[in-house]
This record gives sequence, C-alpha cells and structure tokens, in this order.
Amino acid sequence: MAGDDLLDSAIADEFLRAAAEEGLDLRAALRGDDDALRPTDVAQPALLLVEGVVGLSLPAGLDVVAVAGHSVGEYAACVVAGALQPADAMRVVIARGRAMAAMQEGTMSALLGLAAGRAAEVCAEVAAAGEVVVVANVNAPEQTVISGTVTGVAAAEHLALERGARRAVRLNVSGAFHSPLMAAAAERVAAVLDTVAIAPARTPVVANVDAAAVTRPDEIRDRLRRQITAPVRWIECVQRLIELGAAGLVEVGPGSVLSGLARRIAPGIGTEQVSTPAAARSLDEVPAG
Repeated sequence: MAGDDLLDSAIADEFLRAAAEEGLDLRAALRGDDDALRPTDVAQPALLLVEGVVGLSLPAGLDVVAVAGHSVGEYAACVVAGALQPADAMRVVIARGRAMAAMQEGTMSALLGLAAGRAAEVCAEVAAAGEVVVVANVNAPEQTVISGTVTGVAAAEHLALERGARRAVRLNVSGAFHSPLMAAAAERVAAVLDTVAIAPARTPVVANVDAAAVTRPDEIRDRLRRQITAPVRWIECVQRLIELGAAGLVEVGPGSVLSGLARRIAPGIGTEQVSTPAAARSLDEVPAG
C-alpha cells in the first residue's frame, strides 16, 4: 500500500511512533502484502495513517469548506481538520480496531438495488421476530449495508431479495460493525477517546452518525463515541458537504470507492482522488462538477 513518499515524512513518523508504542509495527504492515493488512486491527490504523498523511499534504490554500470520513475515516478527517493530533488519533484507532476485532459475533451484508428505507423496513421486520439486524451503512441510493447476528442478517437478506433487492452480498468482516452488537467495543473505545485532547476543528467535520457539521470538541467527542454502534449515514454526509458549499470532492487515501458513491448520490459532482502526498501537494483546486 505504501511507498517511501508516504512513510518517510515527519507526519508519518508521528503516526508510526504512536503505533509502535501500542505494539503495532505499522511500517512493516504497510510494506507487506494484502494479507498483512486484512485484519481490522491492522487495517484501521493503516487507513488512518495513509488518509491522514495524504490529507495533511493538501495545499494550505485549497478552499475546503468541510471534511468527512467514512467510518474509521472520520478519525483521519478529524486529524486533517486539526481536531485530533496524529498520535492521539492513532492510539484511539488502534484501540478501536482491537476492540472491534474482538467482537466476533455477527456479520454484515450489502443489499443492492433496494432503497435505504425499504432496507430499514426489512431489518425492523426481522428484528421484531427476535433477531438483531440493523442498517449499518447508508452508502448510496440502493446500496445499504446491514449488520447483526448471522441468522438475523441471513433472514434479512432473504426478505430483501423477496422485496426486490437485486443482490445481497455477504461482507468479509469479523463482526457486526455499526450495530448494537458492538456496544462492548464502543465502551472500550470511549474509555481511550476520553483520555485524548480534542481541539476545536479548523474546518467543520461532517459526522457519520447524523451528518451534522461539528467543530466544538464536545460535539466531536460525542459523535466519535456513538459512531461504532450507529449507522454511517453517508448519503446525508455527502449531501451536507454540498449544502455547505462544496462544488467538488477530493478523496484522499487508497482507492476511489467514496468518489463512486458520491457520484451516485449527487450526479454531476466533481471528484478527484489523491493517494500519495505528492499527488495531494500538486492539487491546486477542488474539482467542480
């Protein structure tokens, strides 16, 4: 995932030292193969480092109205906004990854071709029968991820297909993220989160749990505490970024998944993907649609 352009910088050193203090050799993991990065207790800190380093490499003069990150990406957004220091964010994210990895009950599934409201109805119907299954990620129109017990998710998949979903794709995850089954993990993460300082954000952070544009430390801490058990309302997050004045969106980090989702949420929105510090430094304006 990473080359020298990413890891050999003062910003990267802050992340790497904090990870090493927690017993994680993130440099080796990032220079290894995909298998080394697949476990969520490694993947989450790795994503934070990549997204944080690239995001902090964006030009200071870039007109950024707000930032947002999907799930663990919200921590990188907080770093870019100046609300969290890199080392503090790394400590919390390592605790987050380890706590979530330890919660091995349940699974997740992506429902394709079914509106979010219909997915929520399916989950509610299955939950009424005694299972745990909820909407976990509202990613794009007709792409909703559900999360819960294995039997609950299976029942919801079956019902969703009966109600018109095109496909139900079981995700390769270790547990039921963004569901009530993560309550114990959320408590562990909150305990670590409460030990780190959060500063007022220089740029509003659009929060996963409610798409509110928050800047105050207490607002940010509250949203991060609630995030692990609450759904990621990504459609609303993208819409809020646009409401705040974003004419285009820049995706920092590996891949272009979020850019693809954004174009489905807001057809015509301009997007740009930057995956290295060099690419970030060369960006002179946010792409317009």
